[in-house]
Amino acid sequence: MNAGYNVTIIAPHDKHENINGVRVLPVHREKKRILRITKTLYNIYCKALQIDTDIYHFHDPELIPIGLLLKRHGKYVIYDAHEDAPRQSLAKSYIPSMLRKTVSTIVEAIEAFSARRFDGVVTATPFINRRFLKLGASAVNINNYPLSFEMHMGNKKWEQKEKVVCYIGGVARIRGASEMIEAIGKTQCRLLIAGNIDKSLETKLMLMPGWSRVDALGFVDRNEVKAIIGRSMAGVVLYHPELNHINAQPNKMFEYMAAGIPVIASDFPLWKEILEGARCGVCVDPLDPDQIADAIRWIVDHPEQAEQMGKNGRKAIIERYNWKREEDTLLGLYRGLESLKCSG
Repeated sequence: MNAGYNVTIIAPHDKHENINGVRVLPVHREKKRILRITKTLYNIYCKALQIDTDIYHFHDPELIPIGLLLKRHGKYVIYDAHEDAPRQSLAKSYIPSMLRKTVSTIVEAIEAFSARRFDGVVTATPFINRRFLKLGASAVNINNYPLSFEMHMGNKKWEQKEKVVCYIGGVARIRGASEMIEAIGKTQCRLLIAGNIDKSLETKLMLMPGWSRVDALGFVDRNEVKAIIGRSMAGVVLYHPELNHINAQPNKMFEYMAAGIPVIASDFPLWKEILEGARCGVCVDPLDPDQIADAIRWIVDHPEQAEQMGKNGRKAIIERYNWKREEDTLLGLYRGLESLKCSG
């Protein structure tokens, strides 16, 4: 939009509206999964044809059939692979465990077939990018780094921080929900959770002793996220060592860094390289609540070192892990497709 493009988003929403210059075309989100992959997809396809735009950029593997149909209409289509979908399928709780490997194989085959037919594939990590390049796709890697200024609270003094740590994002078992709750129960701190929690999981978490130290805030907007991080002495991101997690680069990790607070994270090699390389976090075994609790206590008990970690993370965002360079890559992809259209 700031680069001069007219942008339309087709997504589950309750009304037509224009948000900061972006037109939103709503589709009804069906409650039943079978209707979401039939009726909802059909409605999205119809609206996509209706807007008749120059470039279609979609983000979910479920939309691959729509992308292929749009290609049949001669449209330019980009597939955004922000997750390693085949490996992600292996951890989906709604897929019966005995079927997950088969589903993963099918998803990988569908991606391999379609990726070579799309005009571009945008990947969110170097690991995913290498996989699509091997498939012969026109793939570019665009890391999901934050805007350097969005989460920063420049006037916030470290002495004003509360004895709290935060977790921002959807809450799930494989994202360390139980371990976070058990760990916070071993400290004198509180845990702020800003994100949706499945009711059945929340019921189990509420039975844990550590829940008395949790403030479950539900889904909050970006301004509230910024305020929560501003209160906190550290941000946690404790994904389990699933195949889809090990080589991921979760946005929340970089948002904590951008806000100038230390990160307590899973000790995956890539994450250790980022956090220990920038000296801005503590990496722990995400399955060990005692290690997590020790990291929380250390940060609270060493405010000067914790503040320096926060500054180091902020510096790394400004110098390397920010959106500006990634934005240039994305715009370069769009302009390349525009040139093809003009020459055609």
